Amino acid sequence: MPTRSASRLTEGSVAGSLLKLAIPIVLANILQSAYQLIDAFWIGRLGGDAVASVSISTPLIFLLFAIGSGLSVAGSTLVAQYSGAGRQRDVNRVAGQTLIMVVVVSLALSLLGHLLAPTLLDMLGVAPQVREGALSFLRYALSGVVFTFGFSMFQALMRGIGDVRMPLYIVATTVALNSVLDPLFIFGAGPIPAMGIAGAALVTLLTQCLAFTTGVILMWRGYQGIHLQWHHLKPDTLLIRQALRLGIPSSIELSARALAMNVMVVLVTGFGATVTAAYGVGMNVLGFIVIPALGLSMSTAAVVGQNIGAGQLERARHVARLSGIIAFAGLSAVGLAVFLGAPALVGFFVPSDPQVIEHGARFLRTVSLTFGFMGLQMALTGAFRAAGKTTAAMILTLISQWLLQFPLALVLSRDALLGSDGLWWTFPVTNVVIALITLVWFSRGTWLDATLTGSAEETPATLTPPRPANVRS
Repeated sequence: MPTRSASRLTEGSVAGSLLKLAIPIVLANILQSAYQLIDAFWIGRLGGDAVASVSISTPLIFLLFAIGSGLSVAGSTLVAQYSGAGRQRDVNRVAGQTLIMVVVVSLALSLLGHLLAPTLLDMLGVAPQVREGALSFLRYALSGVVFTFGFSMFQALMRGIGDVRMPLYIVATTVALNSVLDPLFIFGAGPIPAMGIAGAALVTLLTQCLAFTTGVILMWRGYQGIHLQWHHLKPDTLLIRQALRLGIPSSIELSARALAMNVMVVLVTGFGATVTAAYGVGMNVLGFIVIPALGLSMSTAAVVGQNIGAGQLERARHVARLSGIIAFAGLSAVGLAVFLGAPALVGFFVPSDPQVIEHGARFLRTVSLTFGFMGLQMALTGAFRAAGKTTAAMILTLISQWLLQFPLALVLSRDALLGSDGLWWTFPVTNVVIALITLVWFSRGTWLDATLTGSAEETPATLTPPRPANVRS
């Protein structure tokens, strides 16, 4: 018997199924990004050096996060397909195995990050006035990696079964706490000492701990489609191997993107603190702007995955095509709005530094009109992941970041060419080219040539037998 979430996503209006997930995911992602935006708002009041410290630390944190996040992608993909196939026991088992893998990997990465943090900052050539703040922020953030990874895993599993409302409620609660506690810990109040940018990282650690703990309790109590029990935490080597086959390419994909961000920071810091701060503010704005595309990509992965599991491949294709159209049109409109309001957006974060506003606005105006291409690429990549084609997503990222963006940045940012403006122009060129490559790959149709749940070679022996592919939920 299919789960209630599976039947909602494999029947009825395709657009309805897609948007029913996309809207709450987008809202949750907007709230999730509010962590960074709230931090950036208050840290901006500490001056340009403080903003630069966080700008340098963030890519390093994202790099470690990317290494472990492939496991969440694998868990979400498997849960979506098993949920669509109506295989509840396998949904629970995948959730348990994903939980133990994420906890083990995140603890290892947290320890590694603590040990390597000073060396990594030195390799980036961080200015002395920025280094101390960056190291402090980085170490507090690394202490909470297990909670950040863990809650991300919970969100991914909930998306897989089609439940996106409870993660939204949890994120809303923790963001509200973050907005209240941030100024208290950054500037101090009463018995709370002023901790500067380290206070922002500590508040995020505490709220993420609360979010992860809540998620585990809900899964343990059998909330809405996943019911963890102790035997689900016993390592299952065949299932872990399958998850790694899906997760490792995703980890490489996200790590390559994060490493490229760090390499870009090296190029950016060579232009001084003003350009570095402008880059950091611009990336904060970009991170917020792409949230609708990210949410649509995530909902596409869940809906496509469940329909693949249910054997409804043509409906899965239709979902992916519709998602790409919506993403392109929607983000093109958002890009136009950003182009028109770029100075005001940058000034919101650094109101007292006109040079940062000038550079940041130029960055946003250069990239904003290609947002639609970025949204299209993200939506179609979500469909690839849903079909288990995580290697395809990895290849596309390697092309975009290491064959396009970084070489272009290296060449165009030379003083003889465009200088710091050359850094900004690499973004729109990369967006357009990689979107067109992704569209051609998608049009070939080879991304939907098999299902994970229907493959005897890939399905662990401990899981229940797959049902025929022509059975509809």
